Amino acid sequence: MFTGIVEEVGRVAILDDHRLSVLGSKVLEGAKLGDSIAVNGACLTVVSFDEDEFSVDLAPETIRRTALGNVHSGDWVNLERPLAVSDRLGGHIVQGHVDGTGRVTSIKPEGDCVIIRIASPKRLMPYIVEKGFMAVDGISLTVVKKGASSFTVSVIPYTLENTNLKGKMAGDRVNLEVDIVAKYVESLMAR
Repeated sequence: MFTGIVEEVGRVAILDDHRLSVLGSKVLEGAKLGDSIAVNGACLTVVSFDEDEFSVDLAPETIRRTALGNVHSGDWVNLERPLAVSDRLGGHIVQGHVDGTGRVTSIKPEGDCVIIRIASPKRLMPYIVEKGFMAVDGISLTVVKKGASSFTVSVIPYTLENTNLKGKMAGDRVNLEVDIVAKYVESLMAR
């Protein structure tokens, strides 16, 4: 389980034959083989590492569900270690199980913040609520407004500067994860 509070922005070293290697340091403190690290919100298993780089395998399902198959050497990615039982839950409950991808449609300044509009797959829209949360590339963000097929988030300067959002442009794909509680409620109500 993760919180959606990005610990570090890493840089893609290599994406080769379904293996992704990422440069990072903070998320490797205390790392062991088999540990999980969220990369742009996708929970992935560390298969090799040294002091400043780690590698994960991308399963076909991960390639289908996420935008990670589209990253290139040099791209910035958000990194987060799993939540320890003794940690504060500073963001939201994020599983690292990406539900699908969206596309940034606009980025507009508003005061010292930016408003980012993201087009979402229609199947995810029922889970999105105003003032609820969405994990966007693993970042826990509050939904400002919900439309028929998109939603907006307001990003404060700190988040913009300390995540990969600072390099996003209209047209970029992002990983989306909706609130797990909403999915469980829907499943129970369907009974």
